[in-house]
Amino acid sequence: MDKSTEMHELRERLELIESMIQEGRRKTESWGWTFLLWGAAYFVAIFWASWGNGSLSMWGHNAVAWPVTMIVAAALTTLIGIRMDSGHPHTTLGRAAISLWIAVGVSMILIFPALATSGRLDVHLFVALVGTMLGTANGASALMLKWKIQFGCAVVWWAISVAACFVSDAQLTVLFLLALFLCQIVFGVYAMTREARRRKLGAAHA
Repeated sequence: MDKSTEMHELRERLELIESMIQEGRRKTESWGWTFLLWGAAYFVAIFWASWGNGSLSMWGHNAVAWPVTMIVAAALTTLIGIRMDSGHPHTTLGRAAISLWIAVGVSMILIFPALATSGRLDVHLFVALVGTMLGTANGASALMLKWKIQFGCAVVWWAISVAACFVSDAQLTVLFLLALFLCQIVFGVYAMTREARRRKLGAAHA
């Protein structure tokens, strides 16, 4: 095999890897609505729990706000996700990213109710765990997809998880809401906008 043939094969492999990364990023963008949905769910839970409390608090006095909101968000994610995903082929990176988020979601569904039921869940532990898990998921996905914006979200979540160990309850609530807005709402809208723009360009070229 001569050098030119080796270079050609190497170029083809690099192009294949790049196309897989781009497809994985497009797949993540098509799930941008989940970032927005869960960001909104956390906002609803916090403000519902604080309703009539006189001040903004993560837990508030409404015991049903968090479980009801989280159950509804999980059900909507499952139903919409199944409907959107049926019949659509997956790339290797796309499957890896989806598997990563499913694993993180299952971990959160298992650990938080268990901690709450046992009475060991406080605001600081909750935010530290959420920040760590979402930072890990966003960070791993960003590294796979070479996506700087998503890695920025990971950095924010990691920073929040560390801050949860040192700041007051009131400060932590504000920081958590800010992280939700930036890393869930804004990033979700950004991903959905890119997805809509790509669909529009695809329709124009069809």
